[in-house]
Amino acid sequence: MCAAVFGLAAGLRWASGEVKETAGAMQAFLKGPSTISTKPLTAKERGAAGAAGCSGEGKRPKPIPWVEKYRPKNVDEVAFQDEVVAVLKKSLEGADLPNLLFYGPPGTGKTSTILAAARELYGPELFRQRVLELNASDERGIQVIREKVKAFAQLTASGSRSDGKVCPPFKIVILDEADSMTSAAQAALRRTMEKESKTTRFCLICNYISRIIEPLTSRCSKFRFKPLSDKIQQQRLLDVSEKEQVKISNEAVSYLVKVSEGDLRKAITFLQSATRLMGGKEITEKIVTEIAGVIPREKIDELLSVCWSGSFEKLETLAKNLINDGYAVAQLVNQLHDAVVENENYSDKQKSVIVEKLAEVDKCLADGADEYLQLMSLCALVMQQLTQNP
Repeated sequence: MCAAVFGLAAGLRWASGEVKETAGAMQAFLKGPSTISTKPLTAKERGAAGAAGCSGEGKRPKPIPWVEKYRPKNVDEVAFQDEVVAVLKKSLEGADLPNLLFYGPPGTGKTSTILAAARELYGPELFRQRVLELNASDERGIQVIREKVKAFAQLTASGSRSDGKVCPPFKIVILDEADSMTSAAQAALRRTMEKESKTTRFCLICNYISRIIEPLTSRCSKFRFKPLSDKIQQQRLLDVSEKEQVKISNEAVSYLVKVSEGDLRKAITFLQSATRLMGGKEITEKIVTEIAGVIPREKIDELLSVCWSGSFEKLETLAKNLINDGYAVAQLVNQLHDAVVENENYSDKQKSVIVEKLAEVDKCLADGADEYLQLMSLCALVMQQLTQNP
């Protein structure tokens, strides 16, 4: 009996050894011929390897989008928002910082302003520890507010920095796109703002202040970020062009400012796209039109002249061509609005009816309606208004 048991155990050991050997051979086959030495490197070899890694491609600057590259590094670089800059400068000089609510159109410097202020307050070392930034891409329901934000707000903060400068004894929570938060999450945030007022300051950033609940707006200092003026935008774009050695005509800069509608981020992105497209050649107004997806003025004039003619067949053909050429009907609605309002040949009644229809079409497009049907509906009404006697 004992001999049988010992024989079975030996057989199992032999089988397991064979399996391991086979598995090892299979792995070696899959890996292929190995030339890597398993011996530890000497100090000389490690130094040579480090030098090889640092030289060559390591020295090349990483490609960064121009929007990030030229984002304001301090509060003084923020353009055209004097009231906010004045308040933040006082807090940088040692005064306390209130809870803030920044609202206004996109691309006017809301996020850049608070990030620049936070970097000046805490320095590069403490910035990551003292600032919690949550964007619309993060989940920000009531559970996140109760757990993540509350836990961060309850941490205490010292008032010292490694470089010896004065550091405020509070942290900053930045909630970007706060108007996309649910009402329940905003209500939970209200209580956290109250309880943790000694250790934490909140900065809410949104495009539409009407979507923020009243208890939150009453606890914050509100600042409206105005759309940037044409002069400020032109100056910034010319600075970026000079630093990046971009050739661009003055007409193209002016048109770039016009199509970006006060959004400096959009203007800089268009400028970078046009630069990549041209490959060192001069950027013209025509190139900006193509990059921005703007419908040429001639197309708008042609559409209105076809509406004047009263021919539905021509109108249908033109509408199909506009869609097939890839023009966005939402962009057409915006440009048609300006063309109708500025035209002195239309009566006030015609303008009011057409503009009301433009609003309806814009809403339908935002809800996902078919572009061709909406364009035909709009053009049919414009034709009806223009062909009848005013």
